[in-house]
Amino acid sequence: MNIRQAQIGDAAAIAEITNTIIRETLVTFTTDEREVDAVAKDIQARGPAFLVAEENAQVLGFATYGAFRNGPGYAECREHSIQLAPEARGQGTGRALLSALEDAARKQGIHVLVAGISSANAGAVAFHAALRYRQVGHMPEVGLKWGKRLNLLLMQKILASG
Repeated sequence: MNIRQAQIGDAAAIAEITNTIIRETLVTFTTDEREVDAVAKDIQARGPAFLVAEENAQVLGFATYGAFRNGPGYAECREHSIQLAPEARGQGTGRALLSALEDAARKQGIHVLVAGISSANAGAVAFHAALRYRQVGHMPEVGLKWGKRLNLLLMQKILASG
């Protein structure tokens, strides 16, 4: 497995991974699927903050980060997203991706990474806890998907002291 910066040519594979998750799970609260062109624009805009895991030229998953909140006071804090194809789960792919993303964030001067996790995604909570993220917030019933009210859990990791 190889972890590398995402390229425009990865956009279709990334869109397929994320759109399957949107269509089939409560992991994300959105029901709006991502267009390949929109993913390509994100890849271009985020540069080293958008990584993919690949094996045998197949994208297995991606990790990226973007703004947590607007304003200069949040300049060193980012919210990340990590999503894997079903066949890549439980294989160490997620750990490798998130570790590489944390390294990229440190290089860009990011102090804190935040994960916003659906309460329907217990696996993501356990995954982040195993990687030393700690739960810092619980927002009851802020999400709604398929008629179900979902809680948002916030977990964070301080990447460097200072």
